[in-house]
Amino acid sequence: MWSDKKFSTRAVAEWVDWQRGDVASPIHLSSTYELPGIDPEMSLEEIDPSEGEFIYQRLSNPTRFAVEQQVAGLEDGMYGFVFSSGTAAISTALLSLVQPGEHIVAFDDLYAGTRRMFEGLFDDHLGIEVEFVDARETDAVANAVRPDTALVWMETPTNPLIQLCDIEAIAEIAAQHDALFGVDNTFASPYFQRPLELGADLVAHSTTKYLNGHSDGVGGALITDSSPIAEEIQFSQQVALGNQLSPFDSYLLGRGMKTLPMRMRQHEANATALAEFLADHDLVEQVRYPGLKSHPQHDLAREQMDGYGGVLSFDLVGGIPEAKAFCESLRVANLAVSLGGVETLVNHAATMTHEPLGPERRADIGIGDGLIRVSVGLEAIDDLVADFERGFSAVQSPSDRTATTQ
Repeated sequence: MWSDKKFSTRAVAEWVDWQRGDVASPIHLSSTYELPGIDPEMSLEEIDPSEGEFIYQRLSNPTRFAVEQQVAGLEDGMYGFVFSSGTAAISTALLSLVQPGEHIVAFDDLYAGTRRMFEGLFDDHLGIEVEFVDARETDAVANAVRPDTALVWMETPTNPLIQLCDIEAIAEIAAQHDALFGVDNTFASPYFQRPLELGADLVAHSTTKYLNGHSDGVGGALITDSSPIAEEIQFSQQVALGNQLSPFDSYLLGRGMKTLPMRMRQHEANATALAEFLADHDLVEQVRYPGLKSHPQHDLAREQMDGYGGVLSFDLVGGIPEAKAFCESLRVANLAVSLGGVETLVNHAATMTHEPLGPERRADIGIGDGLIRVSVGLEAIDDLVADFERGFSAVQSPSDRTATTQ
């Protein structure tokens, strides 16, 4: 119905023709639905939500069905599924598509929670070997793929080092080896990047982040163009695992996606301005933002993305004491985990999201004690810059520290 419309139109449109003409998806809380009668010839698989047929909330729900059509449409996919969290979405993908004894190739800079899942659950307990590679180098992916590789799993841009991989090139490698290719597209959102168009088989989101956009709902999503993949995921979501998104969180997600285009434009504008400010600051050693020409993969970002997103990270001079002083002095930005909301969130990776990795693992993947990730919100950029100046004023410069010790 909406596949020929522009992105902003698809974001705003209602994907279900509600009987009473609702212009906003109603919240259907019922756990079960009355049937018109007994039909010995009908199986559960034949119940079609697109025809307004529902039987039990775990199998399908009108509010969830509407948001699944919406998220699939924004990724230019045929099939969409929403889950209770981003972690639930990714674990469902792996449990549906990979068998014990098979092999996965993954980016070594995955979100820490995803990496722990791959290592602690799938590798250690389920007999699925996971091999991590520096996917910035496409050859590293090609060299790691084996005959028993069932899945190649990437995240681009990554968390928190804002690294990219070449989606189209890796899609070709996976296809040559009959492996499925999944991409976590959380950081870019479908507004700035659509991996299915570049050859991916499956796209994942933590909808908690940009798709919801208001820091008030937790969820995850999977989108695909493949009927066989969709059938496997549908069975796992509805029958085997039962980890689908609740009706109320589905409503919040659908509401959030309607403003995704305008939010992403402002996120990017603010992130670009803040990145340029940080790049010129004496207390900043390095800024990681693909919109800066200094980013080593700026050209790749320009080729495969329609914009550069709203997340950046930077290395503050010093270590944990300096990061503590900076973060605790902020008044406009919030010191909090997560990202993608309308408010600016600042995260100190070494003591927050990536603390469980330990200092040695963090050092191995390039996360220093001064690394700060910023999810740049929609506030006035002048207020954000002033807030960061307040944070920097609480940090001693190298010359100040030298003078203090003399």
